[in-house]
Amino acid sequence: MSDCIFCMIINGDIPSNKVYEDDKCVAFYDVAPAAPVHVLLLPKTHCDNVTKCDPELLGYMMSKIQVIAEKTGIMESGFRVVINTGKDGGQTVNHLHIHIIGGKELGWPPC
Repeated sequence: MSDCIFCMIINGDIPSNKVYEDDKCVAFYDVAPAAPVHVLLLPKTHCDNVTKCDPELLGYMMSKIQVIAEKTGIMESGFRVVINTGKDGGQTVNHLHIHIIGGKELGWPPC
């Protein structure tokens, strides 16, 4: 989708600070971080949200969270994984993205 900001980042049209990349997904630092470490993990293939994503691809992406947590130094202290879905779920970009958030103690409930 040419008008999707995340597709533009994946295609290299918009720069990003990448943490991880392979042939199926890419992870980069969020430009408006909610914590000292806030990384977005996206599939390179556009899908609107978690309910529209191929389950095998989603499982693959979930397996990369540990790699990203280790690379960003939050593996030992802990982190939160969030997938917002739809307007009421807080999804602001209609391209599946997994938030990996850490680097400080996170409160609960989150809002």
